[in-house]
Amino acid sequence: MSFSAATKNELARVFGRQSCCRVAELAALIKMDGSIQISGGQLVSLNIVTENAAVARKIFSMVKSQFDLHTEVLVQRKTRLRKNNVYLVRIPPQPGVNMLLNRLGMIDQNGRLINGVREELLKKECCRRAYLRGVFLGGGSVNSPEGTYHLEIITGNEKHARYIGRLMQKLRLPAKESERKNWHVVYLKGSEQIVRFLNIIGAHAALLNFENARIYKDMRNKVNRLVNCETANLNKTVNASVRQLENIKLVRDTVGFDHIPVSLREVAELRVKYPDASLKELGDFMQPRLGKSGINHRLRKLEEIADNIREGKF
Repeated sequence: MSFSAATKNELARVFGRQSCCRVAELAALIKMDGSIQISGGQLVSLNIVTENAAVARKIFSMVKSQFDLHTEVLVQRKTRLRKNNVYLVRIPPQPGVNMLLNRLGMIDQNGRLINGVREELLKKECCRRAYLRGVFLGGGSVNSPEGTYHLEIITGNEKHARYIGRLMQKLRLPAKESERKNWHVVYLKGSEQIVRFLNIIGAHAALLNFENARIYKDMRNKVNRLVNCETANLNKTVNASVRQLENIKLVRDTVGFDHIPVSLREVAELRVKYPDASLKELGDFMQPRLGKSGINHRLRKLEEIADNIREGKF
C-alpha cells in the first residue's frame, strides 16, 4: 500500500468531534467528488464517486448520522488501466435531499446551485481543518517521504482550487497552484509544510511515519555527504602525493639531492619514504617539527625546480 493510500485510510477513520466539523468535511468531499442529478419531475439525487473503500464507508456513515437519509453504495470495476474498483455512494431522490444540499452549501434556499463555498460552513478553525481533510480525501495525494517531498490536491474547478489555496494560507501553509492539462493543482513542496498539513487534517500516524522516514533520509544523506567529502579529500591527497613523488624523482634523477638546499632534500626524502603520509604527518617527522604550511611551501619549491627541469631552464 502506498503512503498516500495509507494516509487516506487513516483519515477515513477520523471524525470531527462536533457536528459542524462533520458537515464541513462532507461538504468538501461532495465538492470534490460529488455530482447532483436531476431527473424527471425535478427529482434530485446525489452521487459521490471514490476509488477508496474506506472513504466510501466514511461518506456513507456521515450521511446517515448527520441527515438520516437512505443511502446506497455501489461497486463498479474499471475496464481500463488498473481495473480497480470504483465506489459510488448514491443518495436517491427522497424528502430531505434538498435540505442536505442546502446545509452543505450546494444550493440556496430557492434550489439554485451555489458555485463557491458557503462561508458559514467554515467560520471555526476546526471546521476549516475538517474541510481540508475532506478535500484531501476527495482529491489529494502525498508522496512517500523516502522520495521527493510533494503533497497535492487536484480539482477540476479553478475557483475551488483558489479557495483551497487561500484556506491553506490562512493556516500558514504556503500553498502554490498550477495547471495540469484540464486540472487545477494546489500543492506543497517543503517537508515542514507537509508535516504541518498532516497535523492540521489529523493524520497523526502518517505524520510520525513521515517524520521517521525523513529523519532516516536526512541522516543517510548526511552520511553520504561526509563519505563523499572524505573520499574527495583522500583522492586529492593521493593525487597530490603522486604529483609530488614524480617531481621529486625528476629532481633526484637529473639534478640530484646534493645540489638542492638541505631543507628541500629533507622533505623530499621523507616524501619518498612515506608516500601516503599527509602534510601534517610529514611535518611531525621533521626535526624540529614543521607545520603543514612549511611542508607545503618546500614541496612547492621542489615542484618549481621540476617544472624548470621540464622546460630546460635548470
